[in-house]
Amino acid sequence: MPEKSLDELLKDRFEAKHVDAMVRHFRNMVSDYQEREWEDANVKAGKFVEATLKVLWRAAGETVPKGKAFKAGNTMDQLGQKTALPDSLRVTIPRACRFIYEIASNRGARHDADEIEANEMDANAVMALSSWVLAELVSNSQKGLDLSEAESIVEAIVWRKYPFVEEIDGRVYVDIAGSAREAALLILWRVYPKRLSEDALFDMLRRHQYKKANASQAINRIQGVVDNDNGNLRLRAFGIKEAEQIIEKARNAP
Repeated sequence: MPEKSLDELLKDRFEAKHVDAMVRHFRNMVSDYQEREWEDANVKAGKFVEATLKVLWRAAGETVPKGKAFKAGNTMDQLGQKTALPDSLRVTIPRACRFIYEIASNRGARHDADEIEANEMDANAVMALSSWVLAELVSNSQKGLDLSEAESIVEAIVWRKYPFVEEIDGRVYVDIAGSAREAALLILWRVYPKRLSEDALFDMLRRHQYKKANASQAINRIQGVVDNDNGNLRLRAFGIKEAEQIIEKARNAP
C-alpha cells in the first residue's frame, strides 16, 4: 500500500470536507487528552462525533443539513435505515458514536464533587472508542486493509504527540530525562493518578541504565513532590507541574 496520510486514506472513500473536520477534531481531542484537560477532550470528542456522522450521512448519499438544522441524534437514528451502507457504517459506528456523544454532551456537569477522577475515566473511555471509530473508518475506506493496521495508523497520531514516553507490559520508558530524578518524575507523571511502588520505580530507573546509587538517590530526591503511602508513590500538584515543565521544554526544543 502506498504511503498516505490519515486524511488521504479516508478521502479515498469519504467526502473530503467532513473528513478534514473529523480528523481535526480528533487531533484536538488527542492534544487536550495528553495535556490532561479531560473536560476539553470530551468536548472535542463531541465535535468529532458530529463530523463523523456527517461523513457517514454523505456516504449514504444524503445532504448534510446546515448549521443548527443538523441534529446528531436524528442522524444516528436514521443511519440505521440506510441499508446501502455496510453494517459497520450503518449500525456499529453510530452506536459507538452515541455512547461517545452521551459522555461528551451530558456527563461533565453531573459528577458529584466527591467522585474520584470521573472526568478522566470518561476521557479514557471516549478516547479509546473514538480511536476505534476512526480506525474502523480507515479500514472501510481501504479495501483489504486489516483493522489492526488501521488501528496502528490512528495510534500514530497519539504516539507522535509525545514520542518520548513508551509503556511496555506496564513498564514506562522516557527519553527526555536529563537525570534519574527527572526520569522518576516523568514515570510517575505517566502513571498518574495511579500509585507506583518505590521498588517498581527503582526497577524502571535501572532499566533506563541509571546506576543503583543514582536510582536510589532519585527516589529520595522526589519525596518532596510525592505523596508516599507506605512506599507507594503518587505525584502531588508540584510534581505534576515540574514534570509538565520538563515536557514543555522538550516540546519547544529546536
